[in-house]
Amino acid sequence: MFEFDVTDVSHWISRYVFPFARISGLLMVMPLIGTRMISQRIRIFLAVAITLVVVPVLPPMPKVEALSLASFIIVMQQLLIGIALGFIVEMLTQVYVIAGQLIAMQTGLGIATTVDPSQGASVVVVSQWFLFLVSLVFVSLNGHLVLIEILIDSFSTFPVSMQGFGANDFGLMIRWSGWMFSAALVIALPAIAALLVVNLAFGVMTRAAPQLNIFALGFPVTMVVGLFIMWLNISEMAVGFQVHMDTLFEFLKKLTSRQ
Repeated sequence: MFEFDVTDVSHWISRYVFPFARISGLLMVMPLIGTRMISQRIRIFLAVAITLVVVPVLPPMPKVEALSLASFIIVMQQLLIGIALGFIVEMLTQVYVIAGQLIAMQTGLGIATTVDPSQGASVVVVSQWFLFLVSLVFVSLNGHLVLIEILIDSFSTFPVSMQGFGANDFGLMIRWSGWMFSAALVIALPAIAALLVVNLAFGVMTRAAPQLNIFALGFPVTMVVGLFIMWLNISEMAVGFQVHMDTLFEFLKKLTSRQ
């Protein structure tokens, strides 16, 4: 007959619970999988499946009692790490949402809004279109697979322990969020510059012919020019997204490196 020691069973449970906490934290907030369109049952199933597959190749876990304060702290730390990694990736997609809002405000397309099914909020159509575009590019470039690979490698570079993210790590995340706004401005800059030229031209026309109804003419022209600029930049946007995604993955590797 086999005899099981309570300590051995507790360590065996901890070996699966700690990785599950980090993996489920990532799947909870990462793009596509972490949206409201994916049910919680599917996310839990994916987290369990990934955990069962990767646990045999992971480094040894801390041997603590499964039902103890130390175990609870470690689980919370791992959950926070996974949520932080997923949130940083989510900020990459929000770059293009912010860029779409900037373009929509400049072109007059901001009045066209729709409900984002992934967030349940009302957003402008341009932002939603950009979000769909970058989501498809993210999947086509196997970004979700690379992200999971980085997460699994983080168990070796950032081992499971009582220690989580420190002040320097949170400082890096804050600086990364600042990069999000600057990148969104760079993406929207061509449309903003083109519409600035159009508005200057309308200003000259208004001075030359004051009787011209510039508001009736300017609104459709700015919309057409904005759509034309977006059409010109659509091919470069996918290339730029790949560059941003490579930058993101390098940042995640730097954030989870403790060796």
